[in-house]
Amino acid sequence: MAKDTTPAPRKGANGLKNFAVWTMLIMLIIGLGGFGITSFGGGVTKVGSVGGRAISTDDYARALRGEMDAFSKQFGAPLTTEQATALGIDRRALGALVNETALDGEAARVGVSVGDARLAAQLAAIPAFQDAAGKFDRAIYTDALQRNGLNSGDFEQKLRDSLGRGLLQGAVAGGIVAPKSVVDALHAYVAERRGFSMLRLTQADLAALPVLPDDAALTTYYTDNIARFTRPEAKRITYAALLPETLAPQMPVDEAKLTEYYNSRIGEFVSPEKRIVEQLVYPDEAAATAAKARLDAGATFETLVADRGLTLDVIDLGDVSEADLGAAGPGVFALTEPGIVGPLQSPVGPAIYRMNAILPAQNITLDEVRADLSKDLQIDSARRAIADRVEELDDLIAAGASLEDLAKEKGLTLATVDYAATAPGDQGILGYAAFRQAADAAEQGVTSDMIVLEDGGLVALRLDEIVPATPIPFAEARADVEAAWLADATAKALAARAAEIRSAVESGTSLGSFGIVDVTPGIARDGQIAGGPPGLLPAIFEMASGDVRVIDEAGFVAVARLDAITPAPAEDAAAVAIKTAIGAQLQQAIAADAFDAFTGAVASAAGIQLDQNAINAVHVQLP
Repeated sequence: MAKDTTPAPRKGANGLKNFAVWTMLIMLIIGLGGFGITSFGGGVTKVGSVGGRAISTDDYARALRGEMDAFSKQFGAPLTTEQATALGIDRRALGALVNETALDGEAARVGVSVGDARLAAQLAAIPAFQDAAGKFDRAIYTDALQRNGLNSGDFEQKLRDSLGRGLLQGAVAGGIVAPKSVVDALHAYVAERRGFSMLRLTQADLAALPVLPDDAALTTYYTDNIARFTRPEAKRITYAALLPETLAPQMPVDEAKLTEYYNSRIGEFVSPEKRIVEQLVYPDEAAATAAKARLDAGATFETLVADRGLTLDVIDLGDVSEADLGAAGPGVFALTEPGIVGPLQSPVGPAIYRMNAILPAQNITLDEVRADLSKDLQIDSARRAIADRVEELDDLIAAGASLEDLAKEKGLTLATVDYAATAPGDQGILGYAAFRQAADAAEQGVTSDMIVLEDGGLVALRLDEIVPATPIPFAEARADVEAAWLADATAKALAARAAEIRSAVESGTSLGSFGIVDVTPGIARDGQIAGGPPGLLPAIFEMASGDVRVIDEAGFVAVARLDAITPAPAEDAAAVAIKTAIGAQLQQAIAADAFDAFTGAVASAAGIQLDQNAINAVHVQLP
């Protein structure tokens, strides 16, 4: 069946589309040198038309290539034309051109256009056409167009059309205002606050913990929940790997390089005695002396810091040596335990110092860290040795060598692993993201090229077979079955206890009489409660004042009482700011929808004709 190429309606992802599009023109035309597209030539010159206005093959190629390039940047790899069409990128590019062509026709019909002065000003504002002084340079302009097979007449017409579409957009969407009633309603929803109390239940709240049942009951539980004890469908993959940690023990260690490496990290191994110190500076000696007197009389160091308008993080010097403290060093280092000393002279004035901890001097010799540093150097050498073998191993695979051949003749490690995309993969070869990505894409019986792993290792793989989902035998799964039964039984017991507490609270018993209650005085819908499940706040915002509810989600059971509902403030500065932001976003969204609807109606009324053969020809010729 032929592919449907009718362009899908295109909605601006960021709201109202921007048709002051010199930026777009630069990307799609001046930037084409990077895409290798100038002109398709030949007898086919258009891929379709809207209302009699042609959509050229060149314009479609540029638009499609631009969309593909944007997607390639997101994926981190070049996108082929086949992948682009599978993702609908061709429809997106063609749809945009259909809409632009329809708008050009509508602008011409109603007489919307820009004058030469506006066009000249827009050209002069394009950085790609400016000289080093930021002024428009016609020679640069002409050269840029010629290098891409364009002429000034065509380019200027495209720019004029784009500016005309901008005028048309302004006429359609410029007068739209967000309804005040909707803005007020959204503000009331967003800015409302809820205060609640919550008692979270744990195993300690149960009178007795669940006890494991007999084997018969466990077996029944296993059977009833067999999906939880079933290995997922997996790909059985054979791989040949060359990993730095495997090759490292074979790498020699040069003593001179080891000493150099040790010396380059000497600060980690040899350091003088240090102190963790805070420094509170005063403007003069008298003020510092008075502050020390207050300390001696019982004031806290924190009080002195607050009186100076400072915070502890601001005055924290971290761990410092005696030399780091300059003139104050001897006085601070005379302390043999945490304490306060001063006033002492600092580079910025007299100061009081609080010493919080003593860090002993460190002198770790090369011999003490020889094994660890040698391993680092061996791993590094192994990575470089492996990198030198990528081309050799790829050539062998291309020549038909099997993974078994690579293991036998080239020293790679051969192994088999069952890989399931839905199962955790943090062990061994499955811990490498590059391996998992290649396993996802593997085709049965096909040996991959060498894959560079995150640590510099190499692996090639082959999908041997698909292993169907298989129940884990009860004997093998017993520990997991017991743990799951206990978890389920505990959750049910906690939910039952929570229901009892809810009934008691609704009858007048204090929630606090059942344990420690967390009180949240006021929180918005988009707030966060530490350790709370996703459904907690939505439940709180469904409750009426005074309601008590059990919150029961996976691993979380609590009893919550809604204490207060604080309506959104109506007239304060915060309310005005929020309403302004809501109004701007709503206005933008409505304007975008209105312009999309207008564009779709114009295109439909004008009539769309597409040439699938011409479109396919563009796809074939794209690099």
